[in-house]
This record gives sequence, structure tokens and C-alpha cells, in this order.
Amino acid sequence: MNSSTSATIGLMPKESAADQGSGSNHPPPPPLSRYESQKRRDWNTFGQYLKNQRPPVSLPQCNCNHVLEFLRYLDQFGKTKVHLHGCVFFGQPAPPAPCTCPLRQAWGSLDALIGRLRAAYEEHGGSPETNPFGNGSIRVYLREVKDCQAKARGIPYKKKKKRKINHPIKTHQDELIKNPKQPAV
Repeated sequence: MNSSTSATIGLMPKESAADQGSGSNHPPPPPLSRYESQKRRDWNTFGQYLKNQRPPVSLPQCNCNHVLEFLRYLDQFGKTKVHLHGCVFFGQPAPPAPCTCPLRQAWGSLDALIGRLRAAYEEHGGSPETNPFGNGSIRVYLREVKDCQAKARGIPYKKKKKRKINHPIKTHQDELIKNPKQPAV
């Protein structure tokens, strides 16, 4: 692969002239996981969004307000129908007919996006203390989106309860405590 191709693709660093002439063969890096690919794509999209602002915003200037604006901007590309309060289908999980309510980004998609961008920010040298994706206002916004979408669809989001793991050793010990005359196994 020549250096112009690798620069165009953007997956591998450019080879230096010394590497090309020496004939050394470096194995290609392993392909990125689906998560890493998505994180890179999300990071590039957010960076492009900041550049397109008037005036452009540099990453060190970015704050939680820019992140909130980005999330609202993404709503126009959503595919999840969110019924408005005045809609006859508000609160119905499976409406029987179409309506004119807007399509929005699903809460779960936004939550996953923020998680990836939060990680990418720190991987690109940002401090966890100044990470705009970890700001409390982002968590509040996501919670409001989740609640709003749950009410609009009539589907409450419930926290999953942790299952109690039944340990056989502990159960046997409990039985010995309750009935100490049983022989130990």
C-alpha cells in the first residue's frame, strides 16, 4: 500500500520514506471492533459539527452546551416516532394508524452515543474532570428524553433488578445452621 492510499483511507499511518525503502514488513494493525469504528465515526461527526458552527468551535472551547445543541441537532435524523401530548396516540405502545408526530433519536441511541463520545474525548487527551460529555446537564437531558419517550409510547422504563445468585456452598451452610444434627458432606 502506498502512502497516498493509506492517507486517503485514514486507517493506517503514513509510511515514512525510510520504511518504504528498507523493505521492512510491518504487519497491518488488527481491524477495529464495531464499537471502536463507531466511536471513531461519532468523534469525527462531532468534530465536523463543531467546525461547522459560526464561528467554528475548537475542542478546548467545547462545553456541555455544545453537546446539548449537537444532540438536539441529531433529532432531525431520528427514526423513532415520539407522540406529542395532543396526539390521539399519545401513550399507546402500538398505534393503529400513522400520525404527524415527529421522528426523533431514540433515548438508547443518544445514551450510547454519549458513552462513546465521552470515552473518545479522554482518548484524545481530554481530562475526565473537564469532559463535556460527562457533565451533569447531559445526564439530566438524557433522563428527560427517556421519560418523555416512555410516556409518549406508554412504555415505562424499569431498572433491571439484580438477580440473587444462589451459591450451593452458602445454601449448605445455611442448612447446617438451621439443622445442625445433619452430617457434614
